[in-house]
Amino acid sequence: MTSSEFSVAQPWQSNTKNAGRWIFSNVRHYWPIIAVILAGAIGNAGLAAAIPIFTGAAFDAVTGATPDLRALAVACLALVLSQGVRSTLQLGRNFGSEVLGQRLERDSRRELYGELLGKSMGFHDMHATGDVMARATNDVRELALMMAPGLNLVIGSAIFLVMPILVSPRYHPTLIIVPVLFAIGYALSMWHYLRSLQPVTAAVRHAFGEMNARLTEAVEGVETVKGAAQEDREVAIFEHNARRDAIVAQARVEARFLPLLLLAVATGVAFGQALYLYNAGAITIGAVAAYIGLISLFDFPVFTSLFAYSQVASGLSSARRILELIRAHAVVDQNMAGHAAPMRGGVRFDRVSFRYALGAPDEEAARSALDDISFTLEPGQTLALVGQTGAGKSSIAKLINRIYDVDSGGITIDGVDVRQWNLETLRRQISIIEQDIFLFSRSIAENIAFGKPQATRAEIEQAARAAQAHDFIMSFPDEYETVVGERGMTLSGGQRQRIALARAFLTDPAILILDDSTSAIDSATEDQIQQAIERATEGRTTILITHRLSQIRWADQIVVLRKGSVAAQGSHAELIERSQPYRDIFARL
Repeated sequence: MTSSEFSVAQPWQSNTKNAGRWIFSNVRHYWPIIAVILAGAIGNAGLAAAIPIFTGAAFDAVTGATPDLRALAVACLALVLSQGVRSTLQLGRNFGSEVLGQRLERDSRRELYGELLGKSMGFHDMHATGDVMARATNDVRELALMMAPGLNLVIGSAIFLVMPILVSPRYHPTLIIVPVLFAIGYALSMWHYLRSLQPVTAAVRHAFGEMNARLTEAVEGVETVKGAAQEDREVAIFEHNARRDAIVAQARVEARFLPLLLLAVATGVAFGQALYLYNAGAITIGAVAAYIGLISLFDFPVFTSLFAYSQVASGLSSARRILELIRAHAVVDQNMAGHAAPMRGGVRFDRVSFRYALGAPDEEAARSALDDISFTLEPGQTLALVGQTGAGKSSIAKLINRIYDVDSGGITIDGVDVRQWNLETLRRQISIIEQDIFLFSRSIAENIAFGKPQATRAEIEQAARAAQAHDFIMSFPDEYETVVGERGMTLSGGQRQRIALARAFLTDPAILILDDSTSAIDSATEDQIQQAIERATEGRTTILITHRLSQIRWADQIVVLRKGSVAAQGSHAELIERSQPYRDIFARL
């Protein structure tokens, strides 16, 4: 098992070694359902073989020298009763396989969702959202279809293959030859068919993921697409990704389905052999009818195999794609047994270096963000991080609450390395308000209370007042129950940032990090927001990433970053006196 930032309690531990074992580990706990499916499949095949047996008996009853009406009636009654039982078993088998498929889909979706939430940001940075969503929705759905109708028909067809071999010798020993030869030819042709099918079904699933990734990207960036008048180009790209080349390749493989030819040959040979034995007086006309009926049982495995095995192959390909996400290494461990004390807020960076991976594991495919960063922040102090864009300011914030982990050096909070903290305890006591605010498509009250779901309405309103958000919220028709659009796009930038401030105030964190969080607030509101921030920062450690002089001035210490390194640090007065890089930044502000 790999480590993770978050885990969902599972009723059992799945085996992720390969797709087959993973699927089996998720369904074997439903053994009563599996037993019903197997019983139904065996009973269905056995009673399907009863049809030609009783039909043959009926033929013999009426074609003999003296018609035996009693034997005919017994054969007819047995046929009706057997098919009634068969129908009941079929109902249980089909219902069971559908239930098993739905439970597999449910359990797999739950496991995958928990794993996706548990992956570190490094994982999400390197995986397209659309492709991940395709695996979490369409690929998971393929697992249910693999069970029903896929495996349900595969199991049933396999047992159908056995019945003619078991029953034919009762009429004449040599009649077993054709069923055995057909079964061998069928098995060999299916082995070749599945080997050819596996890569094309994998290509189909991959193509769907790529198409979905591009579509998601275009929809999320629709404002940029429209702003650049690139609708035609994006449609053309989507049409290219939506080409059915992989599906056509799969159809070509399915078109070369050899068992269809084998069935035709086997039926002809079997009919000729039965007539030969009848003419020789070795079997009766009823035996001929029964034998041909038994051979016709091969129709079911042949025709269902055209799509059943394809469905199973597609399900296995989907399972492999899902396992790629589940088995992806989670760099950040939730550390359930880690340090879980209340924070005082002392922060220390000790020669910290960090690089962002850019899609490949090798060192060349990484961008250096921080190099040998050191500073100490006492509990209750305020630190201002200043520097040009790309200097590494936001990276420092993301290392403190372990959105990412350092590559070298160490970060301690209250003298404890952040990697030794229980991750949930660590993050619950740190609030980060970023410049790019994310709001959920929920009510304003729910967005404010996101970090504290049990908050009362009074607490929510108090936090909103502190963030200077209460007045504009009350101007909406539904007030705090107003549902904001996806990502909060129905609100202005300043409104989103004030709701984010209210969210942070409500959680009462020990460490508050403001990442240029007042950049979208107009000058008329800035003084009020500044006062709210000053009240919120009283008694708690605060890190300000800002370009505003009003916030830089009152920081206890300032760290000037330049290309990921510390260019200078000290108080405002000290840096004005002895730091040219700081004076250059200050002059531009």
